[in-house]
Amino acid sequence: MPYVAVKGGEQAIQNAEALLQSQRRGNPAIPELTLDQIEQQLTLAVERVMCEGNLYDRGLAALAIKQSWGDLVEAIFLIRAYRTTLPRFYYSQPLDTSQMQIQRRISSIFKDVPGGQNLGPTFDYIHRLLDFQLMAESEVSSAPEAEASNEPVPWVIDTLDQEGLIQAEINDGSPTSPPFDLTRQPLTFPAGRDARLQNLARADEGFLLSLAYSTQRGYGRNHPFAGEIRMGEVEVVICPEELGFEIAIADITMTEVQMVNQFQGSKELPAQFTRGYGLTFGYNERKAMSMALVDRAMRSEELGERVDSPAQNIEFVLSHSDNVEAQGFVQHLKLPHYIDFQAELNLVRKMRQNQQPEKNHDVPHAETQREKEKVRKAK
Repeated sequence: MPYVAVKGGEQAIQNAEALLQSQRRGNPAIPELTLDQIEQQLTLAVERVMCEGNLYDRGLAALAIKQSWGDLVEAIFLIRAYRTTLPRFYYSQPLDTSQMQIQRRISSIFKDVPGGQNLGPTFDYIHRLLDFQLMAESEVSSAPEAEASNEPVPWVIDTLDQEGLIQAEINDGSPTSPPFDLTRQPLTFPAGRDARLQNLARADEGFLLSLAYSTQRGYGRNHPFAGEIRMGEVEVVICPEELGFEIAIADITMTEVQMVNQFQGSKELPAQFTRGYGLTFGYNERKAMSMALVDRAMRSEELGERVDSPAQNIEFVLSHSDNVEAQGFVQHLKLPHYIDFQAELNLVRKMRQNQQPEKNHDVPHAETQREKEKVRKAK
């Protein structure tokens, strides 16, 4: 796509950048936001940037939010760009979420579950009313505390699995083949489930939320139940070749969602429940739920279901879910397109000129008809 470079605008660009920095800072009389404040008090924004930016670093995510003037998509762009400059020393072992140190864990399909329900920090049960005490910056009462439990919490869906009532997970590749790496391999179609889940994990939350909503309203035939939603700390383990054994290097916050969906069965499969899966960095519950719903929708073809909705179309979903690519393609329209438009303008003018003789040709014909009508009336 041809663009025209703007010449002679260097000073204007510098002025625009200076104006941006000034307005981003705001009133100098008001204390400047610190990165610690952003990290600690805008946690959900920080964790969304880490998730969709594909880099688990709370400090850098806070910096990106501050630099981007609070624009989270721009912050994600900054983090994604910075991430490409980093060397990769090791691949971690698969995360074992069954050993998660639970902060929040609920299930909507069973009242009593092994390990119990843990509401954790959530907006789900509070009134959506503005809290004017926050304007007064009053002290917040301390949260109740309980002794941490190191006992592993089994997955709720295992209860259904033991009875054979839920579809077993399908491994697209051989047990020894490495999983698809979207950061180093181009996305191709057809895409396996490992590639699809990676794409969804870094996809725009709003896009996934809209698609997930569409599946619930009939555009995908999803009838989901929240089998389990859990959030907590998971240990990251690597196995350096020079050591020859595994070592833990960090604990990171993760959100995991397993959705349970109805399935009437097919010629090959009996009636059973099917799964949708979502896993994200940080406390990103809405994103993980949306991811799980869309994951299930994209499994329609392998389950023998008719594919007739956007959320079921794998190529459509994966090709349009990345907010860095999407915002770049939309915002490039602000760049100069003088040559493109002049070509379109000349084409429209030529088309109008070609159509003009046809209109002129109709005029004598109409006048002849009127003359004949006058003669007829005179007789």
